[in-house]
Amino acid sequence: MTTTVPPAERADAGPPSLRPSGLAPRRRIINRVAQVLITLALVVAVVPLAWVTIAVLARGFQILSWQFLTEDIPNSYRRHGPGMAPAIVGTFLITGMAALMAVPLGVFGAIYLNEYGKQKPLAQVIRTMADVMTGVPSIVMGLFIYTVVVVVTGEKTGFAGSLALACLMLPIVIRSSEEILRLVPDDLRQASLALGARQWRTILTVVLPAAISGITSGALLAIARAAGETAPLVATIGITFAVNPNLFSGQNTALPAQIFRNASQPFEGAQERAWGAALTLVVIVFVFTVLARVVVSRFAIKER
Repeated sequence: MTTTVPPAERADAGPPSLRPSGLAPRRRIINRVAQVLITLALVVAVVPLAWVTIAVLARGFQILSWQFLTEDIPNSYRRHGPGMAPAIVGTFLITGMAALMAVPLGVFGAIYLNEYGKQKPLAQVIRTMADVMTGVPSIVMGLFIYTVVVVVTGEKTGFAGSLALACLMLPIVIRSSEEILRLVPDDLRQASLALGARQWRTILTVVLPAAISGITSGALLAIARAAGETAPLVATIGITFAVNPNLFSGQNTALPAQIFRNASQPFEGAQERAWGAALTLVVIVFVFTVLARVVVSRFAIKER
């Protein structure tokens, strides 16, 4: 006949010196102090974030409405009233185009670095350049695209802004995707190769499905950073007060640029629109992050 050990007894099982009650008084005090310090550090980190979030929600909800999301932007900063549809559409188009350029290139670059290049000189140079570009200020990217694209073409366009954001996203996607690919066990690759699959097929059918969740997280991190960048857009896309769906012709606008321009004005109507645009941008990033997480989790379950 077997007896069941109560959970409390199982938790205390083991050498007495490893139980919390078996620690020396000095070690218990140090452990408690460390827990308090860690908790305080968490509070210090969370308080500013919660403060900013509450402020954006409180001020943004005062102006957020259906008219704010669907009407054109007032052509004068002095005017009150809603209207941020051109900036919302521009944010989707510009950030979407940037992601369309940066994410595939970044994933392909990570595949080369981890699966083919490894420690070759070219791979080392690419890694170094990606690390350097990760720390480059966003204004530098904006000025670079302004000099190379805007000055040459003589026109500010949404596509120029997409190029600037893609330059910011690319190194993040490369480095994050490479780190995720490194976590895929080599046993999976060896098993696929032993069954006769070529390397490209192994990468496509074995390595990428195993790393898809992490790669998506890295891409979301890059998109989230790009969606909130202001300096590259101010220098490259110009300004407009109506929806411009064409990224390759005419000036455009986006939520970060509108937040910057309206918040820097002394007029109450402009500042209200800045708070509403800030809340709209936060909601857009949050919704797409949640949706992507849901899709990735469903895909991971299906793969398992």
